[in-house]
Amino acid sequence: MRRILVIEDHRDLVLSIFNYLEPRGYILDTAPDGRTGLELAETQSYDAIILDWNLPRLEGLDLLHTYRERGGPVPVLMLTARDDIDDKVAAFRTGVQDYLTKPFALAELEVRLEALMSRKPVESRQLQIADLQYDLGTQRIVRSGKKLHLYPACRRLLEVLMRASPDTVTREQLERSLWGEDPPDADRLRAHIYDLRKVIDGPFETKLLHTLPRVGYRLADERMKP
Repeated sequence: MRRILVIEDHRDLVLSIFNYLEPRGYILDTAPDGRTGLELAETQSYDAIILDWNLPRLEGLDLLHTYRERGGPVPVLMLTARDDIDDKVAAFRTGVQDYLTKPFALAELEVRLEALMSRKPVESRQLQIADLQYDLGTQRIVRSGKKLHLYPACRRLLEVLMRASPDTVTREQLERSLWGEDPPDADRLRAHIYDLRKVIDGPFETKLLHTLPRVGYRLADERMKP
């Protein structure tokens, strides 16, 4: 079953899309405004998103920019009356995979959705633990929508811990990741861990970086079951 999110404020159009796609086996959710759509896109699992440009509360292109900036991977089909080439270029550069102008045939919408969902997904270069995200390509680190700043040693520790999560990484493994086979004294690693914890956990209620005395460290949301 393919699950689609329709972010569109015109009820008659949404009803037409539902009436056409649901009998063909699609599961559809809808959002009547941009903020609701962004929240659903970031908290639910979808195979594709149909996105209108002109939306209340948050415009479609702004929604898409935020979604992609936070690592949102789901393919997006922009469905809009805007047919100017500059608008199309702006949409594709923001992260749209397909662009369909109104009015349109529902059969064509379905074919385009199928084409989107059949493409091989791009390999993700983003690590995520709970609300903490690390984009290895851009080196952007975000938690709960807030951009975080780490110096290179802490970024390296964060990458190692996120890749291993929820397993524990020993002190020796972390030291090797930073300094190879010739680590400095133990206080140096302890200082980096302190700096890392201050940035990724300090301002937030839920703590993700945990110390296992005489063993090492693990990065995980302890509220989640293993």
